[in-house]
Amino acid sequence: MELNQAPVRDVRKVMTGTNGMVYDQEGNALVSIMDFQAQASITNASYQPLGTFVERSLPTSAKVTITFTEVIVQSGLFFQQIMEGMRTGIFPYYNFRGVMKSPYDDSEEQVVYRDCVPDGTIDIQNMTTGEIYKRSWSFVCNQVPDLQSALRNG
Repeated sequence: MELNQAPVRDVRKVMTGTNGMVYDQEGNALVSIMDFQAQASITNASYQPLGTFVERSLPTSAKVTITFTEVIVQSGLFFQQIMEGMRTGIFPYYNFRGVMKSPYDDSEEQVVYRDCVPDGTIDIQNMTTGEIYKRSWSFVCNQVPDLQSALRNG
């Protein structure tokens, strides 16, 4: 007997990486991006009142990070701006828009990430014999992401 009677509403509607795209602040598709990930990290403060066994938590902050991997075709604008920022100490801010579009019902999930700054480790050059040259990027989003549209229930 199968306990989960509805593991996926309709497996034919499961989306893959071909149903997503990332755009810059001017609306240009970032076509050389291989993978894109935006994650929220929620931090809590914990406390345990006297006379209770259960510890409680209260949300105190949230941080959104964006990471992606770019296939190197040329020394692109991001790379040039980061190299200039390391030279001058002045780094740019970026806006990104992640879009997932359902091929089945034309609904889409669109999230805008504003005021993103470079953060952590960013590949300057990453070369391996026989491999496609790629560059990994990491950003922190300084605004709350804006959900502009959501996918419909499949």
